[in-house]
Amino acid sequence: MVGKRFRDRREAGRLLAAQLSAYAKRPDVLVLALPRGGVPVAAEVASALGAPLDVFVVRKLGVPGHEEYALGAIATGGVRVLNEEVVQALRIPDRVIDALAGISGRYDSSSPPASSSLSLPRRPRRAPS
Repeated sequence: MVGKRFRDRREAGRLLAAQLSAYAKRPDVLVLALPRGGVPVAAEVASALGAPLDVFVVRKLGVPGHEEYALGAIATGGVRVLNEEVVQALRIPDRVIDALAGISGRYDSSSPPASSSLSLPRRPRRAPS
């Protein structure tokens, strides 16, 4: 299936469910979906496997000033996952990450995005080589 394009997410879910058929009708199986694109896929998987479906809400933590560039995510229950390489490379302090996590926690998908006044510490300039 490498490189195969799916007609839509539902088709992808049906094909994935076929690969997971060994998990059908098991009482210890739960299908978790990530909002947006993952829900249609997971719904097909859950239906085919006869498993319950739940949605795991995750919000991206974007780098201040470059919000599309993720430094991590915060999930349901306050779970926080960070990309340590990004955090270290950009020298993002814990206080900035804590503030970003707080902003993400206060807004839901129906709220307008928070305008962040957070700024990253300046990176020292390297001398030209």
